Order: sequence, then structure tokens, then C-alpha cells
Amino acid sequence: MTHLAYIVPAYVSALVIPAWLAGEAWLRLRRARARLLALEGGRRR
Repeated sequence: MTHLAYIVPAYVSALVIPAWLAGEAWLRLRRARARLLALEGGRRR
């Protein structure tokens, strides 16, 4: 009997969940930078 049906989803979730969280963090960072730039009046350093 193989445990492949349990191993594959574990590995997939171990790859997909951190990638999804990293993508969400990247999007939040972009939105925060855009808000900060709008608050500063559009000036850049």
C-alpha cells in the first residue's frame, strides 16, 4: 500500500501556501507604498 495519496498533497500544500502568503505580502507592500507616495504628494527620494 502506498501513502502517495497523503504525501503529494502535503508537499503541494507546503509549496503553495507559502507562495500564496508571499504573494499576498508583496501585494500589500505595493499598496502601502502607493498610499505612502500619495500621502507624500508624489515626491520621490
